[in-house]
Amino acid sequence: MVNQRITLLSSLFLSLLLTTAYAQLTQDFYKNICPDVESLVRSAVTQKFQQTFVTAPATLRLFFHDCFVRGCDASVLLANPIGRVEKDHPDDISLAGDGFDTVIKAKAAVDSDPQCTNKVSCADILALATRDVIVLTGGPSYSVELGRRDGRISTIASVQHRLPHPDFSLDQLNTMFGSNGLNQTDMIALSGAHTIGFSHCGKFSKRIYNFSPRNPIDPTLNVQYALQLRQSCPVNVDPRIAINMDPTTPQTFDNSYFQNLQQGKGLFISDQALFTDTRSRTTVNQFASSNAAFNQAFVSAITKLGRVGVKTGNLGEIRRDCTAVN
Repeated sequence: MVNQRITLLSSLFLSLLLTTAYAQLTQDFYKNICPDVESLVRSAVTQKFQQTFVTAPATLRLFFHDCFVRGCDASVLLANPIGRVEKDHPDDISLAGDGFDTVIKAKAAVDSDPQCTNKVSCADILALATRDVIVLTGGPSYSVELGRRDGRISTIASVQHRLPHPDFSLDQLNTMFGSNGLNQTDMIALSGAHTIGFSHCGKFSKRIYNFSPRNPIDPTLNVQYALQLRQSCPVNVDPRIAINMDPTTPQTFDNSYFQNLQQGKGLFISDQALFTDTRSRTTVNQFASSNAAFNQAFVSAITKLGRVGVKTGNLGEIRRDCTAVN
């Protein structure tokens, strides 16, 4: 009983801390500090996106990985010549360089305005850039809460067990997202970000070659889709070969991801689990039938994601260089 009370009090205290932190985030945080911050970031992101589509999924994935590990504090951007920082962990090592480059270029654009120099955090620039790439690929626009400070700590050890894996079950997904204040609907909506971007053969090859002694191909996988994946990812191919996660509209942010799940075309076990598990299937069907419902749920979920573990006030800093502490 005593332990239960201590656990409850700890949970309430953590909840209070999180609420206090993100309550300081506001949509007009830079109104009098750097009034053109949104247009400066948008212009830089658009220019980068026009150079390569990878900008979009890379930036979006960078935001997810950053928020899930130490909170949305841009710690994933920190570099170290001898390694041992977040981005050097195996779960982060496949993050595309275009995501990092997008934030660095947007930061340079913001700092080029004398009124804004060293006044906008890398964490906020990443949050704005994420919204902008979603819009550029046809997804919903939304107001971004701002006022985050950048973290000063980034360790390879902090990534361990903090990011979802491709073979997660619904329970494992709910537990991990729940630890970040996100419910099952949020998790399903955020999984819909797999409507753009790519993965590497090594992340799903087991599903198409050696799922089990009785079933070489995962039985929850559409057979024709599995055979197509085998053509793209032969047995001895480089496991880093990239495959679109959405085989239907891979460069458009839409609800086709959920329609694919209905047809057994989820690339990861963790994708297809959202449909095969009856506890989440209703939500998948709802999003598959209504792009508007998906967009609304996604905006709500990514706004909540952007509040995870934020640092405000004196808890962090505004980095002059996004890759290094001041």
